[in-house]
Amino acid sequence: MARLKLGVLISGRGSNLKALIEACAAADYPAEIALVIANKPSAAGLDYARNAGIATSVIEHRAFPERAGFDAALDAELRKHHVGLVCLAGFMRLLTEGFCTAWHDRLINIHPSLLPAFPGIDVQQRAIDAGVRFSGCTVHFVRAAMDDGPIIIQSAVPVLPEDDADRLAARILEAEHVCYPLAVRWFAEGRLTVAGNRVQLRGARTQPKTSFSPAAG
Repeated sequence: MARLKLGVLISGRGSNLKALIEACAAADYPAEIALVIANKPSAAGLDYARNAGIATSVIEHRAFPERAGFDAALDAELRKHHVGLVCLAGFMRLLTEGFCTAWHDRLINIHPSLLPAFPGIDVQQRAIDAGVRFSGCTVHFVRAAMDDGPIIIQSAVPVLPEDDADRLAARILEAEHVCYPLAVRWFAEGRLTVAGNRVQLRGARTQPKTSFSPAAG
């Protein structure tokens, strides 16, 4: 069976791209990365792709006077490489409604919070400032609104009393590197169904255990 072709969009360091590259290296993983696109030529994640022998492209958003033109260039490059699923991995650009519609339910993102809480940027500090006991990460199908769309998987991470934004971010990032390859695997295996704003996973197991933070003494 042919492996699903992924297109990964990045803007920076590409740590989730690296996690996907490592997952795709397994013989039983049902997807492969066909293309990595960066909107900045300085994006460090491009080196991960090049070292893995993956095709790369730099499409600078500043070269386009309008978002629609930039998105059209992304779309053309992805289709040229026969991409079946687009993965945003630290891609710091809002995509137009037209692009989101063209890739409806074939476009996913990972965000370092438990959406719908704390969309946008500076999420770890905002979580700490809000006094939440848990934060985490979310992989979701993308819609035109920022950090919006049906949720595929979430992982909860405790917010500890001694945390600052960097410590919390590092703990969440470990969870991201597990969740993103898992979500892609489920998609590639055809196990995901979107019904309204909810994602159903065929063969999912329930998680009946309740977590507490701080734990009751």
